[in-house]
Amino acid sequence: MTDAEFEALRVFLKARSGLALSPDKRYLVESRLAAVCTRFKIERLSHLVREIRTGRSSALEKATIEAMTTNETFFFRDKTPFDLFQEVLLPKYLKERAASRRLRIWCAAASSGQEPYSLAMLLKEASARMPGWHIDIVATDISTEVLEKAKAGLYNQFEVQRGLPIRFLVKYFTQVGEQWQISQDIRSMIDFRYLNLLDDFSRLGQFDIVYCRNVLIYFDAALKADVLRRIANTMAADGSLLLGASETVLGVTDALALDPGHRGLYAKAAAANVTKLFAVRAR
Repeated sequence: MTDAEFEALRVFLKARSGLALSPDKRYLVESRLAAVCTRFKIERLSHLVREIRTGRSSALEKATIEAMTTNETFFFRDKTPFDLFQEVLLPKYLKERAASRRLRIWCAAASSGQEPYSLAMLLKEASARMPGWHIDIVATDISTEVLEKAKAGLYNQFEVQRGLPIRFLVKYFTQVGEQWQISQDIRSMIDFRYLNLLDDFSRLGQFDIVYCRNVLIYFDAALKADVLRRIANTMAADGSLLLGASETVLGVTDALALDPGHRGLYAKAAAANVTKLFAVRAR
């Protein structure tokens, strides 16, 4: 693959998925797209680039994008975002949404489903405290392949051993051959949908809680700011956002601000400022 061909792929991937590949990721492109070439019976990577440039095959374009997206995830990944959900967010919204008894959660870049299923299990554990509540969990991803896996709720032994408490495995999973399938009761709690983070979010509606973790690291600064601004627009006035451990809104956007009381938790800027003002007055 020539420098010009690699540059053409970089431009294509950024325009279609937001993925910003640095020049040193050339080896990654070549290794991941080799399988795409084999699948589409394309002899060389340079021929794949040529086909993409013609725009004749939407299937090839889709496969190329999916091959380059990172789908690393596991149950209760990083622990803290789920501790915050149990200890801070759920008590907050049980109180603040007591009248409507409705809670809406969005898991962006949900990959193969472990994140939304982790939240669903925590909500199921709390169901005795939530009689009559209507819970919406919307989980989106750009990859239709991982979305199909997520919908099936089937995971191998390695996947269920990564972060999943054994009591949840026993309680919510059934062994199917060499795999484990999460219960239909839990699967029915999630609405899996295709969504490219470059697309309009307005059709998703409004959310109380948004998880958008470990995806913005692949975007450049301008796109990070744009995605965060549009996420803020989907959030309720008192909505909450959780990002990945290495991600922040600081220096990226003024639409969101760090929750002063909880590291890793973000709120709409106006709401965060009000919280901070009341905290100062209470001293």
